[in-house]
Amino acid sequence: MPDLDHLRLTPATPDDVPLLIQMIRELAEYERLSHECTATETTLSAALFGPERVVHAVVARVDGEAAGYMLFFYNFSTFLAQPGIYLEDLYVRPDWRRRGIGRALLVELARIAVGRGCGRLEWTVLNWNELALKTYQAIGATAMGEWTLERLTGDALIRLAEGPGAE
Repeated sequence: MPDLDHLRLTPATPDDVPLLIQMIRELAEYERLSHECTATETTLSAALFGPERVVHAVVARVDGEAAGYMLFFYNFSTFLAQPGIYLEDLYVRPDWRRRGIGRALLVELARIAVGRGCGRLEWTVLNWNELALKTYQAIGATAMGEWTLERLTGDALIRLAEGPGAE
């Protein structure tokens, strides 16, 4: 087992996009959501490196081997009047789990958040993902049980955008 002293967390580069797409698909399979994964190298590259960049990614490597990644974006808390970070993905490949890589990625994200004056860091987790839930509890995260995640996608999103009376 390689020593995690050789763990390197680096911002994603355009050359990392194919690797990120591969790991995003691995994550979708793990989460039993492959049917919802339509990301492509083109769309991810535009989101990460296009003129209107909307997301950031960090790749975890041990001795040069890709072990995982995280993908995040900025949001805003009106109650704090401060920016925040939303962690969209945190993924560690199966062979690298239980070695501290997920925690190292979270530490890096906390450093980014504090360094940029963010007031909070948020994410969602599937309720059956016990390994992730234990990791989050161990770092002091609080489950927001009184909040319900709502989502609008696909045809429902398009209908709303078209406004009242649109057919």
